[in-house]
Amino acid sequence: FFPSDGVGVEVAKKICATCPAKEPCLEYALDHRIDHGVWGGTSERQRRRILKSRRVSVGAGR
Repeated sequence: FFPSDGVGVEVAKKICATCPAKEPCLEYALDHRIDHGVWGGTSERQRRRILKSRRVSVGAGR
């Protein structure tokens, strides 16, 4: 989904909430660094935060 406003993002996230492909969709977006649209029920900002937290976790394990 590629909504252009906050309402559209919320609508897309509600649709994603019940989708059986939600998790693989999110992982695809994270793996491919997709920075636009709603993927796996997450916004661009949420995916940036997830990626940042994963980098911090990996760095802490060194």
